[in-house]
Amino acid sequence: MRENRGVTRPLPDHPPEKGFRSGFACLVGRPNVGKSTLTNALVGAKVAITSDRPQTTRRVIRGIVHRPDAQLVLLDTPGLHKPRTLLGERLDSLVRATLTEVDVIGFCVPAGDPVGPGDRFLARELEHVRKTPIVAIVTKCDQVPPAQVVEQLAAVSELGDWADIVPVSAVTGFQLDVLTDVLSGYLPAGPPLYPDGELTDEPEQIMVAELIREAALEGVRDELPHSIAVLVEEMGPRPGREDLTDVYAELYVERPSQKAIVIGAGGARLKDVGSRARRQIEALLGTKVYLDLRVKIAKDWQRNPKQLRRLGFYD
Repeated sequence: MRENRGVTRPLPDHPPEKGFRSGFACLVGRPNVGKSTLTNALVGAKVAITSDRPQTTRRVIRGIVHRPDAQLVLLDTPGLHKPRTLLGERLDSLVRATLTEVDVIGFCVPAGDPVGPGDRFLARELEHVRKTPIVAIVTKCDQVPPAQVVEQLAAVSELGDWADIVPVSAVTGFQLDVLTDVLSGYLPAGPPLYPDGELTDEPEQIMVAELIREAALEGVRDELPHSIAVLVEEMGPRPGREDLTDVYAELYVERPSQKAIVIGAGGARLKDVGSRARRQIEALLGTKVYLDLRVKIAKDWQRNPKQLRRLGFYD
């Protein structure tokens, strides 16, 4: 169901405009530095789920930024970290493969956190990507005073030899236009890769699964988010009702105790997850939605190759 993809360049259907640029930018950083929120803000629409839980992103999400002079395809990647499971190993491999295929890399470091081991680890990893320009992006600048932003810019500048350094806020829009200008400036000349107005190439079924997982992540215990996976088994218009879409999805956890957390007392929590997810899915699909959610146990699925393949995390 779910496909982990990096860069696949579609064939343009018309010749390039004079001076037009197009290509791919990869946003990387340690977990929970605001990459998905920044992707959504730059695209101007929700194409990636967000959460305050680390390691929310599990795939490469592609969001498309359209400009009169350029088309910037943003790849929001899982956060690089020391893997503890087979799933973690596959996500790290996915990020590393993506880094070798893009035209420019955005290295994200939040303004409010001191530069730490995770940032230094990733900076060292990026030293091996010698032919690709790397732009350091200081995120979440709305959360700290300007003086702290200046201090963080200085600290980030010492981490590596960056092509540019740009402070931004996805929440207030601070310098998002500047960041788009900078990233687009490193793209090669070429025609648009996607039709005008297309904001992502993610299949709707995958986006629906992600919206359900986002709703399930809200308010759960710290150890649970990594154990939740969602699979949409069936989705389509109800016969005779073009205004109603039926969605049948399964939430997978690893242990019975986790299943109890997701369902909640008397099923209250699962009902709340369904209500919040349904509103988001209806906004995505533009129809009313009947959402059927079931919670199942797939023991230690993050470490089981067969379960990982079934849930869409391929080798």
